[in-house]
Amino acid sequence: MKLERKSCGRQVKFAPSDVKVGAFEGYGAVFGNVDSQGDVIAKGAFKETLRTWQKDRGGFPKMLLQHGGFFGPAEDGIPIGIYTEMSEDDTGLVCKGELFALDTDKGRYIHEGLKSGALDGLSIGYEVVDVSFGKKPDEPRRTLKKINLFEVSVVTFPANDAARVDEAKSIEQIETLSDAEGWLRDVARFSHTQARAFVSRVKGLRPRDAEGSLKADANRLIERIQLITGVRS
Repeated sequence: MKLERKSCGRQVKFAPSDVKVGAFEGYGAVFGNVDSQGDVIAKGAFKETLRTWQKDRGGFPKMLLQHGGFFGPAEDGIPIGIYTEMSEDDTGLVCKGELFALDTDKGRYIHEGLKSGALDGLSIGYEVVDVSFGKKPDEPRRTLKKINLFEVSVVTFPANDAARVDEAKSIEQIETLSDAEGWLRDVARFSHTQARAFVSRVKGLRPRDAEGSLKADANRLIERIQLITGVRS
């Protein structure tokens, strides 16, 4: 059995604040997208393996960090959370999960890494079951038609830049200045420096005689974002 790994999803999206802390979702794989290895995953490639996981184990493939014991030191093979949902849609492999042990140093470190965007990739560990090979220069090296999926890892460097962890996309979900700074980076495409400077300037608009609050600061920031970007939701 030859184990492989591949990063070809989208950004991980943290759940709204009223959902369990540490919950997130993203694409572990995207269909029809040629990755840096010249491979394409075909729609339907995960259906059988997901049915097997549900039938035989009553759950989903493991959630690891940087592929853990499969491609790194054995001591790193301990799961960092669980996937609560995993399915195919027209885009790719949808993964919804929850980090655990958030009261430990490692759990907090991983959580902060995801929130900051330093850890923002998803990558699959798998065995190829059915594959076709490209015969022309303009065809993919391989088209993966059926995959035996073992794990979906949170990673730093995805093989395909579409494999990322999504931050919250809606302006309505901004509750703090940190949320707003993340929105500016991930949606409005500000650089880290630009987003931080913008947030600092808006925070400085607080009236001198007002106590203010994080929510009030965030609301002020939303108004400025909407004025500059034209985005309303």
